[in-house]
This record gives sequence, structure tokens and C-alpha cells, in this order.
Amino acid sequence: CEEYGFSPDHILPHDSYLINLGHPEEEGLKKSRSAFFDEMKRCEQLGLNRLNFHPGSHLNQMSIDDCLDRIAESINLSLERTDGVTAVIENTAGQGTNLGHTFEQIARIIDKVEDKNRVGVCLDTAHTLASGYEIRTREGFENTFRQFDEIIGFSYLKGMHINDSKKELASRVDRHDSLGKGLMNMEVFSLIMSDNRFDNIPLILETPDESLWAEEIKLLYSLITHHL
Repeated sequence: CEEYGFSPDHILPHDSYLINLGHPEEEGLKKSRSAFFDEMKRCEQLGLNRLNFHPGSHLNQMSIDDCLDRIAESINLSLERTDGVTAVIENTAGQGTNLGHTFEQIARIIDKVEDKNRVGVCLDTAHTLASGYEIRTREGFENTFRQFDEIIGFSYLKGMHINDSKKELASRVDRHDSLGKGLMNMEVFSLIMSDNRFDNIPLILETPDESLWAEEIKLLYSLITHHL
């Protein structure tokens, strides 16, 4: 971080996609909890203060609410054994049995986490659209983030993943695309870049074509107009 001039507040590592903190089976849950703790501990050792993760899946073997509560319990277990690292729940597209695709589901997890100072949320733009939240117009954008603030609260927003989407609104399919090449429009990215509610949090590109990243970063900076 020091070599490239980044503060730890602007670094948002992602845990393994194989981890399922809501796993319905005891063996799978035990392995996932152990792996998640290892990831949290690694962040602590590296001086990083947040870890992004997908909440989990019920695999059609338990109720949604029971799975959400199990996810919160898994978070609590790792928070008890680590210091200074915030568990950052990423919203999902809702593909398959993945949970965390509604603000209400994320809010339930947060409600069950004991240390509210060490839990947060990362919003992925592609997941947000695919899960059913219209963010491509100013009206839809403002309505979506009004809901986010009312249901979860902006104080919990600890990062964003900036991606276009290959799939349509409410498709419940997670497919990222390069900026300007998918079914988003550039207005949503302009709104994000020009809104001071998103200042001083990590904005992470997860677009598929690495050769375009430098160009996409320049594009995002060019979209800054004024603070709303």
C-alpha cells in the first residue's frame, strides 16, 4: 500500500468464492468458517481493515432466514477471533440459491452481527441490476439508494464494485461486462463518480478484460462532474 500510495481504507480484498458461511451441512460449514477466519486473520496481519465476501447459499436444504442467521453466526465467530478487520458483505445477483440479493436479507445479517462497528456492505453495480434494482436512470438510482439508506444505512457502505452487466434487470444472473459494453448505460457510473456519498471508499473494477482497465479508470475519472 505504501509503495503505491494507497491507504488501507482504499483496499478491499475478496475472499475465496468457495466459502459458504451459510452452508447447510456441518462439514461444509466447518470448512467455510475455518477458511473465512484464515482470510480475516491474513488481512489483520497485512494491516488491511476490511474483507469482502459473498454471504452464502442455502443450497435448497434450509430456509432463507435460517441460512441468513447462520451467516451472521459465522461472521460473529471470526470477529471474536480477529481485531481491526471489518467483514464486508457483498450484495449478490441472487443466482441459484445465493443469498444477499435484497437489501432486506443483508439487513437481517447485519442485525444479527454483534459488533456493528465491524460489519459493512459492498455494492456491486452488476449484481444490483441483476437482482432487480433499477439504477440506470437518475430516478431509479436515487430510489435504489434511498431504499439502501432506509433498510441498511449508508454508514455501512464500505466499498463498491464497478461493473457493467451482460444480463438484464432482475435476471438473477451474475455476468460482468466491460464498462459501456453491457446493458448498463454510462449515466449510472457518472452518478456514482459525482456523488459525495461514495467518496473515500474503495471503488473496485471487476470487469472481464484486463487490457481495458487503465482505459476504464480514465473513463470513470472523466465522468466526474460535480458533487450531488
